[in-house]
Amino acid sequence: MTSRSLFHYGAIASLIALILLSLAWELVLAPLRPGGSFLALKAVVLLLPLMGILKGRVYTYQWSSMFILAFFTEGVMRGWGDSGLSQRLAWLEVALTVAFFACVVLFVRSVRIENTRAAARR
Repeated sequence: MTSRSLFHYGAIASLIALILLSLAWELVLAPLRPGGSFLALKAVVLLLPLMGILKGRVYTYQWSSMFILAFFTEGVMRGWGDSGLSQRLAWLEVALTVAFFACVVLFVRSVRIENTRAAARR
């Protein structure tokens, strides 16, 4: 397995885990209101880059690296402001966003290195 595919699968896994965490957190585990809250709709926003990430589109990787920072910020704020299970879920969100960001950046870097090497061979 190449490093490029490792970063690709890491980005896919962390994004899907973040979608599932968002749904479970806001609907079942620790919703803001009993019975769930509209914050579960943030999982829908996470679906925007999913197809491009699954297909390995570099442009999607590039813009999603900035997009994910909003979820990182939410996780940090709720990690410091919430308590109990919600706080632990917030820190898990932070970990998943950091993993996604790292995989995205390293994937794009590996693609650029491969493209540079291919251009040098011509």
